Amino acid sequence: MKKNIIVILAIITGFLVSTGFTPGRFSADAGVPYPEGYRMWTHVKTGLIGPSSPSFQVSGGYHHIYANAKAMQGYTSGYFPEGSVLVFDVIEAKEQNGNTLEGERRHSDVMVKDSLQYAGTGGWGYEEFGGDSHTERILTATVRTQCVACHAKKDDKVFSEFRK
Repeated sequence: MKKNIIVILAIITGFLVSTGFTPGRFSADAGVPYPEGYRMWTHVKTGLIGPSSPSFQVSGGYHHIYANAKAMQGYTSGYFPEGSVLVFDVIEAKEQNGNTLEGERRHSDVMVKDSLQYAGTGGWGYEEFGGDSHTERILTATVRTQCVACHAKKDDKVFSEFRK
């Protein structure tokens, strides 16, 4: 009997190691990684939040949305597969000689689809990186809760549509 238990534990351990399981991988606190190279992904669309908008102080400027290849499948099918990543890149808008130009990056918001890791937030992980930083996480627990509640109103939690 003891030998059978050891064999079973060895099989389970081998399976977990072969699938890349590490303790804590499925933790609700697991951070969303910075999406290196996202500006080379598909550009979904751009919006401009101007000074008369109530959200101008926090997120005024250009809003560029980028999607990785898996997320692009979601824009065409209506269902975003596991591994989909969306980036909402917020860039300051500034006036120069009558032209509105891009200024500094204010923040980059990231959504990652992983139904196991982010089961408690509808299958999506949310993060916000400050300025040009790849490590400064500025999304508070309170704001993350607001993100989850707002995105819950949409099919598969995504507001944007691909501009063809």
